[in-house]
Formats: sequence, structure tokens, C-alpha cells
Amino acid sequence: MSYFDAASAAPLHPVARQALLAALDDGWADPSRLYREGRRARMLLDAAREAAAEAVGCRADELTFTPSGTRAVHTGVGGALAGRRRTGRHLIVSAVEHSSVLHSAEVFEAEGGTVTRVPVRRTGAVDPDSYADALRSDTALACLQSANHEVGTVQPVAAVAEACRAAGVPLLVDAAQSLGWGPVEGDWSLLTASAHKWGGPSGVGLLVVRKGVRFAPQGASDERESGRSPGFENLPAVVAAAASLRAVRAEAEREAVRLRELTARIRTRVPQAVPDVEVVGDPDRRLPGVVTFSCLYVDGETLLHELDREGFSVSSGSSCTSSTLTPSHVLRAMGVLSEGNVRVSLPPGAAEADVDRFLDVLPGVVAGVREKLDAPPVTTAVGAAEVVVDSLGKRCPIPVIELAKVIGSVPVGGLVRVLSDDEAARLDIPAWCEMRGQEYVGEEAAEKGTAYLVRRVG
Repeated sequence: MSYFDAASAAPLHPVARQALLAALDDGWADPSRLYREGRRARMLLDAAREAAAEAVGCRADELTFTPSGTRAVHTGVGGALAGRRRTGRHLIVSAVEHSSVLHSAEVFEAEGGTVTRVPVRRTGAVDPDSYADALRSDTALACLQSANHEVGTVQPVAAVAEACRAAGVPLLVDAAQSLGWGPVEGDWSLLTASAHKWGGPSGVGLLVVRKGVRFAPQGASDERESGRSPGFENLPAVVAAAASLRAVRAEAEREAVRLRELTARIRTRVPQAVPDVEVVGDPDRRLPGVVTFSCLYVDGETLLHELDREGFSVSSGSSCTSSTLTPSHVLRAMGVLSEGNVRVSLPPGAAEADVDRFLDVLPGVVAGVREKLDAPPVTTAVGAAEVVVDSLGKRCPIPVIELAKVIGSVPVGGLVRVLSDDEAARLDIPAWCEMRGQEYVGEEAAEKGTAYLVRRVG
């Protein structure tokens, strides 16, 4: 079995396992106690904090251990907004942030705050000028991920941090995806991360709050972790997280070169071997092990199941793999194809032979899924220059498949009107037009669902 979903959770690093087992024996006592066992536990906790702080590039007393990366985000966003409440009630986030950041923004809005969601380019990167333009006199906080979790695009954190610093606004960086590869550049103010992303145990997050940043922890607290993360620390997991972070950093430079070569191979060979594929994300400014592509006329959930049968564990941002039946907010914000989406995120140590086998297997798997979905369209001739495709009640990628089958039946300049009640069609039909060189005219309200208008160009 080849595990290619390290962006969700990396396998436990051998150093993490070793440190975890050792700390279970020596780190079980309360580190706040003064007796021998407590002092030993305190020494382990302090050493873990020092090691993690060195990897982040901050002071040890600026770093808090939390029960998860999500909790670190919620605590960081809530505390920074509360600490700067007198400044204003305005928050800036990018449109492609992790759901933990976006959920924090939704809570803030529900409580009366205002949120600006900065759009991204088609590569998934923000324009630093867009952040600068969004800054206001009442802006309390800005948030920006260091690298995107779905497509691997690295964000211009240093440039955004400079604009925020000039405006006197703290910047919170979600560094969950990148911290294992190196420290975050730029003059940021707060940082969050999660140990299971770099091969540490799950259940450990990091929250860094720089000295001088106004911060007011929310909810009940106690004397532990500077009052920012109440409760008894999971000391064995904390020790393992810090040890594994140091270990992966020692290997990062060499492993990054190797994984970049493997993902470049995927980016190059997938479009050559599989027709009608869009490789998404920035081709250069990206994480070493992440590559994402979308396949036209493919049901994402079926594709993932078929790849699993072939021995490959991958993830997807396709709407058909989610409980909400809406496409990934990241792909939607980028304006790229969402159907048949596959994210390959290689863990450190991924074998070249496994990648080559994936590339050998993928074309046949995609072809098989497409063959299963080869349903004839239901069409109604409206006139020589217009055809209606009734895809009501059908989910992705059927509306796009039916559009593709009839586009050749109208003359150049003619219209195809696709009726669909699938939310993914709003993204996938324009993306199909861009890929196939057709003109997307727009959408209209229909008696049922929405009508998407496509003009044949050639």
C-alpha cells in the first residue's frame, strides 16, 4: 500500500515513536510539582519547548503547546481579536485558508465583526497588494497560511507581513503544512502549527504569540501554558512532537530536493498520459511533496475508491467526495476544475518506484471511471443555434460530460444551455470552457436549478 496523503497526516516519525515511549516512562508526573518526578517532567517539558521554539525561530516563552492545530488557530484568532478589540472589529483572511481559520472568521462575523476575504490568483496565491488594500484603521488581525493544504502553493508571507507591520496590524500565520520544511519567513506576529503534519503524534499543536502582541485568552483558563491552553499537558506527545520536528528539519533540505523531483514527474507525466487533465497550483512556488490535478468527466469519489483498490491512498477536493456535495472552497476560490480532483502528497521517504507505479496505473483507472459514466445526454433542440441539456438531478461530473457530448452539435457561435441543480456545475462548467477553448457566457435562473450558457467557439 502506498500512502500519498501526508498533507492530511504524516506517518509517525521513528524519532517521535522513540521519544514517545521514553517519555511515557519519565514524563507521566505533573510538571508543576516540586518533587523529583515533577521536576523530571518539568525538565522534559522545558526541553521540548526550547527545541520547538528553536525550530520555529521564536523565544521559548512565546510558544504554547495546545491539544491540536485547530485549537491553536481558534485560540490564536480569538485571543488576538479580543486583545485588539479597542482598535476595531475587522478581520482579514484569504479565501483559501484552512477551515479552522474560516470557521473562526464565521464565529467572529456572527458576533458582529466584519471579515474581508482576500481572493487568490488561479495558482492559489494571494496578491500582497490585495492584503495591503484590505487593511483599514479598524483592522484588528490578518491571517494567512504559509502554504496551501490542498494544492501546495506557497504564499508570499514575508510581503504580506511587511504590509501588515507597516499598518500596525498583527499577522497570524497558519504554518501547519510548511513548518516541517523550514521556518516561516517574514515579520509575522502569531503562528500556529500541528505536529501530525510533520510526523509527530496527533493531539499536539503549537501557538506562538510574539512579545508585544496584544492578546487576551478567551474562556476559562488556568496557570498552565501561560493561561492560553488550560489543562494538564500531554507531556509524552509534546516531547515526541518536538523531537520529530527537530529530526525532520535535519532531513528536510535533502528530502525536499528528492520529493520535488518526484512531484515534478507527476506534474509532467499525468497530462501526457491522461487526456483532459488540469494540473493546479503554482508550478514553482509550492511545497516539495504536494501535487494536485483534476480530471474532466470523472467522479472523484469513484476515482479515489479505484485508486485505493490499486493500493494508493490519496485525497480529493471534488464535491462528490464531500458530505455537502459542494466543491472544495480552495478550488472554487482558484476558479479551477473541481471534478475528478486528486491530491497526491508524498510523505518523506516515499519511494520512487511507488510514484512510477502510480503513474502507470492512473491512466487505466481514469479511463475505467470515464467509461462507467458514459451516459447519453437528454437534449431538446430549441433551434439551429441552441441546444438545451437537461442535467437536473445529476451530480458531477455528469453535467459537464453531457455538455461535452453536444457542443459539436451546434454551429460555431451557437449556444448550449445546461440545466443543472448541482452546485459544482457553477465552477466546473466555466473551468471546462477554459480548458476546451469555448466561451462561457454566464448563468441564468431557470424554473428549476440554474441554466449555464456556453457558446461554441470552434
